[in-house]
Amino acid sequence: MKVDFDGLQAFVCVAELGSFVKAAQQLHLTQTALTRRIQKLESGLEIRLLDRTTRKVELTATGRDFLPQARHLVLDAQRTMERVRDKARAGSGHFTLACVPSLTTHVLPQLIKAYAQDHPDNTMRLHDASSHDVRAAVLDGQAELGIAINGEPHAELEEIALFEDPLTLLCPTPHPLEGRDSVSWTDLQGVDLIVVSSFMATRMFLDYQLAQRGIRLSGHYEVQHHATAINLVAAGVGCAILPASTFENGDRPHVLKIPLTGPVVKRRVTLLRRKPASLSPAAEAFHQLTLAHFGKSSRRR
Repeated sequence: MKVDFDGLQAFVCVAELGSFVKAAQQLHLTQTALTRRIQKLESGLEIRLLDRTTRKVELTATGRDFLPQARHLVLDAQRTMERVRDKARAGSGHFTLACVPSLTTHVLPQLIKAYAQDHPDNTMRLHDASSHDVRAAVLDGQAELGIAINGEPHAELEEIALFEDPLTLLCPTPHPLEGRDSVSWTDLQGVDLIVVSSFMATRMFLDYQLAQRGIRLSGHYEVQHHATAINLVAAGVGCAILPASTFENGDRPHVLKIPLTGPVVKRRVTLLRRKPASLSPAAEAFHQLTLAHFGKSSRRR
């Protein structure tokens, strides 16, 4: 049987105040609406709970027996709703985040650290995947939020730009280029380059941007992951072209990051959520924290 919370609340209020007028005022209802709630409850229970005359309201014998249970049900429901409301306000709970691996070196750890400080009891499942798979995970509901490289607009995706991530050169030290404040793309002719796979979003973005400018580069070594490229640079195998967010000077000995110019080529990192689905309290808290971290507002592109 369906629980009639409105009817239970109305019954308890009338029983405790002994008046339909006072109960209607407390519940912000008309007396007619209050009467209908009582009648619906009695009809559903198939019992009479109240005897009402023009002068007073009295509980029936069944009503007196039922009142403690009804009071307990109403109080329990109110406490449950308060817990749910407090949980939502606190942004607590669990959620799944999908993110491209290249952002898990510096960007994502900073966000998660700040999130953990604000919500120490929350739990998160991290799904690291290609930019295409991150978008698919958000669309399929496998992840509530995604951080990826911007792609083609999708009617069911809200995509907010977080920051521009320029491509940069990582070179081993010592190296002929290590004293430069910046390096142009034409300076890379003849340099032993380590490139990521053509199936990676970074590589596809790089090839497209350079082709638009008539620049062609060939890599001597092709790898699947950014971390592998960094390891090869550290070993002195060659130089790598990677997003700036993947590495900070000092991360590894004998590896130096140098800005690439002429032109500066940037990828756009975006925060994804599915439209029009609402987020869980935990995911909403991370969503707001991420936007605040990058000085963004929740506007759709």
